[in-house]
Amino acid sequence: MATMRVDVVSAEESIFSGEAKFVALPGEVGELGILPRHTPLISRIKAGSVRIEMADGTEEFVFVAGGILEVQPDGVTVLSDTAVRGKDLDDEKANEAKLAAEEALKNAKSDLDIAKAQSELAVMAAQIAALRKYRQKR
Repeated sequence: MATMRVDVVSAEESIFSGEAKFVALPGEVGELGILPRHTPLISRIKAGSVRIEMADGTEEFVFVAGGILEVQPDGVTVLSDTAVRGKDLDDEKANEAKLAAEEALKNAKSDLDIAKAQSELAVMAAQIAALRKYRQKR
């Protein structure tokens, strides 16, 4: 069975590195599915979950808050400022951060404050959705 090298890296650390037979992630204009020997590609990705199907059939989930995807025939690299393993996602913290972002949006006084709060709110909503998806798989 053909596999490819997959690396998911945040600004702080390497989140995942290993061999996989399939990767699905939220591309800028829709869901992307990557198989071994995929055509080279560079794309922006949206906040959401990266699903990595291992050679043995198990799955690994990683939440990314957007970033860049690079695909080469023998490997996939996901670069994100923020990436969290599915098992490390915290429902309570995500909901608190979402509420804080909603409050910041209500109190925003400038266009920049509004844009920043909307962006944070979108990331938190995506993180909560990724957490739900991760829990459904378990």
